[in-house]
Amino acid sequence: MTQVIWIVAAVLVTFTLGYVGYSKYLSRFVEIDDSRETPAHKYEDGQEYVPAKKPVLLGHHFSSIAGGAPIVGPITAGAIWGWAPALAWVAIGNPLMGAVHDFVSLSGSMRHEGKSIGYIIGEYVGERGKDMLLWFAFITIILVVAVFALVVGIVLNAFPSAATASLIYIALAVLFGVYLYQFDGPFIPGTIVFVAGVFAGVWLGINNPIALFPAVEAGTYPEGTIILLDFLGNGAWLPGAVMDSAAILTPNVAGWVPVILIYAAVASALPVWVLLQPRDYLSSFLLYSGVGGALLAIIVGTIGSLAGIAAITPAEPLVVSDSISAFTGFWGIESRPGVYPLFPMLFITIACGTISGFHSLVSSGTTAKQLNKESDARLIGYGGMLGEGLLASVALATLAVAGLGSTVIEAGGGIGGALPNFATGGGIILTSLNIPASFGAPFMALVLVSFLLTSTDTAARLGRYMMEDIIGVQGSGTESGFGGSLSSFARGRYTNPIIQCLIAYVLVISGEWLTLWGLFAGANQLLAALALLTGTVWLANWDKSKQLASTGVPMAIMVTITILGLSWIAFYENIYSGLLQGGAANLGAQVSLVVQTVLAFVLIYLGLSLVRIGYGNISGSGSGREPAARPGDD
Repeated sequence: MTQVIWIVAAVLVTFTLGYVGYSKYLSRFVEIDDSRETPAHKYEDGQEYVPAKKPVLLGHHFSSIAGGAPIVGPITAGAIWGWAPALAWVAIGNPLMGAVHDFVSLSGSMRHEGKSIGYIIGEYVGERGKDMLLWFAFITIILVVAVFALVVGIVLNAFPSAATASLIYIALAVLFGVYLYQFDGPFIPGTIVFVAGVFAGVWLGINNPIALFPAVEAGTYPEGTIILLDFLGNGAWLPGAVMDSAAILTPNVAGWVPVILIYAAVASALPVWVLLQPRDYLSSFLLYSGVGGALLAIIVGTIGSLAGIAAITPAEPLVVSDSISAFTGFWGIESRPGVYPLFPMLFITIACGTISGFHSLVSSGTTAKQLNKESDARLIGYGGMLGEGLLASVALATLAVAGLGSTVIEAGGGIGGALPNFATGGGIILTSLNIPASFGAPFMALVLVSFLLTSTDTAARLGRYMMEDIIGVQGSGTESGFGGSLSSFARGRYTNPIIQCLIAYVLVISGEWLTLWGLFAGANQLLAALALLTGTVWLANWDKSKQLASTGVPMAIMVTITILGLSWIAFYENIYSGLLQGGAANLGAQVSLVVQTVLAFVLIYLGLSLVRIGYGNISGSGSGREPAARPGDD
């Protein structure tokens, strides 16, 4: 039997080598210098540009990038092709590609006034390239908001205790922000008090779970669950709701989705000090304890099992379940419907945990505007991505311990099966630390919700930045968007999130949400390739002596993988299997597949066009021109 600890050990070895060696080289390569003034200080406005302490910003950044994808993706890939190829892609690809992508995106934005990657590439290839990348990013953002809002609803439905705890820590975050920024309260004592409050909220949530609507048919909630909207009936009247406990969009899930979208719209419009910074800092303790606690529990539990120490022996052996193979073959597990070749689909299925284009939007959208010192970029950018890789390894470990069971890995990314495995397997692992599974499973569910909520409202905020750059008019940070022109409405602080969330809501309730996962993952990975292209263009125009392999090679690999993956989804999954072979059973599903296919072709076109434009710029570079806007310049 294979010990689960080997999954963690492999990742820790490669990640340590990457951070100690490669990240130090990259810091010298981009000439990190703390004597330069960062955009957060140069343009401090109390709204978007706000210098943050390194641990606070690391908490925000890590919470923002580590959404549900690094959990859902690795579990789905591990179930389809086996845990070995999923582990190899995370352990090797993360320090050589994903962490490089995040660090270069953050450093490049820092040297360009905290602007987005779209703005940066526009400085070198012109407005056409800029607009193409920004529209690509904006479409991806809407997909992110839709997918994450749905997954939050699924988790809150499966673990109602996480809903109560989430409400409590959001309220605590607002109070902590007032405490820090309005009353200038001491940082460490405040941290102790409010972090304790967050963990107390976990206990309150377990004892006072809440749901919006009653459970459907055979579905059940924990004893004592409070039904908040029981007076409105069973929720069958909600758009997209399905009265089937086996369905994903049950009335309770369908009710949570608009609540999460409204929360995301409001949170994204608030100044960062009100909710974003303090909430992410507080929730980071919850997140670190979940990931770190699981890692520690795996080590301790393995020692306890091997040494026969009853006090630290887990409730079940921490070994890979017989239902999980190391490698199931190139075409994946036989019981899975459809055909999914390992190449290129493994590298798209694991949309985060190894490399993610969404991170470039976080790095160049919010994080770069809050960096206190340039040297903070190494830990936050490169180190933050390694942290997400650790989360991916924990997700694989929970799958290995829990086993497949009755999980069905669906065509678009097994969201429904992945989430219970993460919480259930995590609960088993935490028994090594004498934490009952009855507490550990809801706690791990809350950890997942914490990731998701942060990523959802951060994505909505980033979408506003994207639209601001597309329109080319700055100042949406103080403009409401109401009562003005159409461009003002499109980019307004309050109106732009409404636009995004309405589109996301329509996508979720369409009933074809599974197809969103494949499209989201493909768009996300291709965006990563375009962010690496942006970094390569910046370096090539900055100094002709700079080597371009660190960003150029990962960029070429990701372009190849994503173009092939999106083509497979469009031609085989949608056109051949869905339309020609009758996989789409009704008109609504057929229309959805057509729209998804068109979007896939649009993404492929935009991606290849940007690569061509970027390659032309790199080929003609070498002038030694400095970055467009150095933070130290007046």
